[in-house]
Amino acid sequence: MRFFLQAIFGQLFLNAYILWWGYRVFRPKSVGRRLFVCFFVIELSLYFVGFFFYKDLGDSLFIPVMTICNTWYVASMYIAAGLLIIDLVGMVWGKRRSGTLRRTGYFCFLVVFVGGLMVKGYHDAMYPVVRHLDIHIPKTADGKDSLTIVLMSDLHIGEIIGKEQVQRLVTLCNAEQPDMIVIAGDMMDYESRFAEKAQIEEDLQQLKAPLGVYITLGNHEYRANRFAKIRWIEKTGAILLVDSVVMPDSTFYLIGRDDAINLDRAALETLMQGVDVKKPVIVVEHQPVSAEDVVDNQCDLGLYGHTHNGQYWPFPLLLKLALKYPYGYYTKGVSHIYVSAGVGFAGPPFRIGTRSELVVLHLRFNNGDF
Repeated sequence: MRFFLQAIFGQLFLNAYILWWGYRVFRPKSVGRRLFVCFFVIELSLYFVGFFFYKDLGDSLFIPVMTICNTWYVASMYIAAGLLIIDLVGMVWGKRRSGTLRRTGYFCFLVVFVGGLMVKGYHDAMYPVVRHLDIHIPKTADGKDSLTIVLMSDLHIGEIIGKEQVQRLVTLCNAEQPDMIVIAGDMMDYESRFAEKAQIEEDLQQLKAPLGVYITLGNHEYRANRFAKIRWIEKTGAILLVDSVVMPDSTFYLIGRDDAINLDRAALETLMQGVDVKKPVIVVEHQPVSAEDVVDNQCDLGLYGHTHNGQYWPFPLLLKLALKYPYGYYTKGVSHIYVSAGVGFAGPPFRIGTRSELVVLHLRFNNGDF
């Protein structure tokens, strides 16, 4: 149901605007106009069927309905934005849209352009790029001169992201031959039953890293059946860190924080008690809202996800206004921070102006050449 609630604005307003604008593109009583109107009738019918009967449809029907409606919602945002720009430009220039040919040209161009945008957006969502980042940590790590970490976040396993996508991610990750793998929250999208039914834990068990695979909780783990999700995560063979401090080997510390949605989680300074700060200290958590804690406690590296880098343009611009660390690599004092766009996505399988990513961090320590 939540997917349809997210699309309510598009159904009530964007559809009406596009229908009003495009209705005049086609000649009265033409086949084109009838097909155009039929499209909206069908789409709205699917939306309301899904909205009111989602409990009765079953996954085999609900997932296609959800995908169609949410895909159109994303496309309608950009089509409506383009039409609005055309209207505003016409008002500024003092010219109204005139002539069926001109209106048809504008409308067809937008449909084709947004169609291409959606194709690229699907590719950018489903096929993560691998980003490499070199980081120098000016500490001694007891004979270790380097450490390679693969950072994943926001898998959002569920109705859309399933076994095939996870298998691609495992292959992509193992190809980097990391020393350690960290997954910074939001393993699940909403419910655990999709991962359980497909036995995706067996695929995640194939992740290879000599120092281990570590997972922290995200805000989506706190939705729906949280404890079932935790039990499933434990089946992956990874180590779940919930306000935990571990040493994958004797050379550095790894601190995994609970998600910020838990207001009772331990403070980072509490977790730091007993930590030998002469050794490298790496902090992993889901939301970067508390990334400044890494700086305040002089930790060496903080790894985050959650933001998706906005997922759809222009939201990356708004993120920069809302968050101090919205996406990417930052340094402050002795601390390094990386906020990943995530390997998955929320909602429909599209990224517009952003890209799913798997991040490979190459750490170098003082006892090695940098």
